[in-house]
Amino acid sequence: MKKIILLVTLFSFSISVAQEGKNVAQEKIIEEFLTNCAQRYNYNTRMSDWQNCLDNGLAKDSTIAYLWQQKAMPYFKARKYEIGMPFLDKAVKYNAERWQPYRGFMKCIFSKSYKDAIEDLEDCKKKFGNQYVMDHTYDFYIAISYLQLNEFEKAEKILQNYVDEIYRDRDKLEHPTAYFYLGIAKFELKKFDEAIVIFDKALKIYPNFSDAKFYKAICLVRKESFEEAKTLLKESEEDYKIGYKLNEDNTIYETYPYQKKWDKQ
Repeated sequence: MKKIILLVTLFSFSISVAQEGKNVAQEKIIEEFLTNCAQRYNYNTRMSDWQNCLDNGLAKDSTIAYLWQQKAMPYFKARKYEIGMPFLDKAVKYNAERWQPYRGFMKCIFSKSYKDAIEDLEDCKKKFGNQYVMDHTYDFYIAISYLQLNEFEKAEKILQNYVDEIYRDRDKLEHPTAYFYLGIAKFELKKFDEAIVIFDKALKIYPNFSDAKFYKAICLVRKESFEEAKTLLKESEEDYKIGYKLNEDNTIYETYPYQKKWDKQ
């Protein structure tokens, strides 16, 4: 029995050492072909040079998920989703825990493949739990996808749970974007009074939130509070023009669902 335990221990140790060696080797390849090669180039103007560096790294070891993701990333930013996605699929193949949630996010916000996003992120929840990707839980992006598929009741339920979870588990933190999309779900369900209450919660945290002001104003129009709505619409446009927009990092690359852009009437 002791011999068996010893053999298992030695086998596990050997695997651990081998994995550590592989990680060190892969880090060296990443440094050589990404840090010291690809990142010397601006992929917006020298995409082929960026990609060639990464291809040379992957020729050394095709299982490095991060290099596959780095091949995909600039294509997504250039809105060439069908070119970028197969590279991201490779990243997921070699490191699903890190890159499958990211792929679900990309499908939701960038390529706008909402059914695929839901499928990816639901699978992530089963495998990894409802963790965070790009500042929000998987459920947040699932809910946004349901909004875009006109399944408003599902979106409302998920977003309400998300808002409650943030408040309960993160020291009573309240997130204006989470409130905004919960307000949108209620707006789409014609629960205008409830939507206004939620938009007000977003505005309490982020007083110049132009998108929340816009949809609150639309709710007021539906309630025939025209003068108040007119004032709020004017404020929304003014706030937008001085930069008070939906506060998510990737809005620099993509328009988020329901984002109001006053310069694109």
